[in-house]
Amino acid sequence: MDISFIKEASHLTTLLNRIKPSFSGHETFPFRYTWLKKGIDAVRENPTVFMSARATITLGVGKNMVRSIRHWCLTARLIKEDESIPNNRGRQLILTRLGEAIFADDGFDPYLEDVATLWLIHWQITTNTNRATTWFWAFSLFNQNEFTRDGFTSELLNCTEKAGWKRISENSIKRDVECFFRTYVPSRLTKATIMEDTFDCPIVELDLISELSDRKTYRFHRGSKPSLPNDIFAATLSEFWESYFPEKETLAFSDIAYSPNSPGRVFKLDSDTLVAYLEGLEELTNQAFFYDETAGLKQVYRREKVDSMKLLERYYASSLSDSTAPQSIGTDAMTREIL
Repeated sequence: MDISFIKEASHLTTLLNRIKPSFSGHETFPFRYTWLKKGIDAVRENPTVFMSARATITLGVGKNMVRSIRHWCLTARLIKEDESIPNNRGRQLILTRLGEAIFADDGFDPYLEDVATLWLIHWQITTNTNRATTWFWAFSLFNQNEFTRDGFTSELLNCTEKAGWKRISENSIKRDVECFFRTYVPSRLTKATIMEDTFDCPIVELDLISELSDRKTYRFHRGSKPSLPNDIFAATLSEFWESYFPEKETLAFSDIAYSPNSPGRVFKLDSDTLVAYLEGLEELTNQAFFYDETAGLKQVYRREKVDSMKLLERYYASSLSDSTAPQSIGTDAMTREIL
């Protein structure tokens, strides 16, 4: 992929220069339904649990899976290194505000029963450029809608070279790509399939990538996302704005749709769906954000900053009191079946 034209954009140039890419840590395992809750509970009880010889007993999994649980909790930014401890180097961990809010026993959604939480975790992982570089690249820089695994891998290797990142072995990239596909694409069962490989990642449910009938080609699903609630979209937009354009009081439609780590990119939204979400911002944010199209100029205006956590708190409070499925732009939200 030719990324030279992208480097001219100040936002992406800054982003690429900041990245310290990583293509490992997950031990080839996508996370499973119980893993994030297990990791959060264990760190709350013992901040050094992942360094403990008893970690396998505490978490009830093997050594490789212990490392994988740590990786995914860090990558989803549900836990973080305790910066108050000198020379910590990842030994002692603490919960993030979001990790506690979602996975406390009385949290937003500790057992991933609401598909909105999966959208949020997808956002957290995919925008973590350092710990999930393949995930970031796939959603923010890779521009092919249909692709093969070999083609995907080749483009990623090409990008690592052109971006000037440290030299990465091809085998490391291939293992990372394999884990990426298993995060989003359901397992294909055969007689030779190992039982442990049949546990799909919860994010498969978002149906962002599908395997086509030739069993060689894959496709991103770009367009309407019926199960993505308006509040989750607004919360991620607020985070994107504050992370990359904090001094600006207006944000162009093109930035929201096409910039790396933008909601349009990460959620694979088409223009019509994105406009529908943006048109609902004024009411949703009590007029803090509003969308306007004047003389062909499409922009979102910000009267005041919005706390994304408050949007999440309101959404989950509403979903708890409402027995109906979460509402979103386009159609009724899809019914979720827990695997």
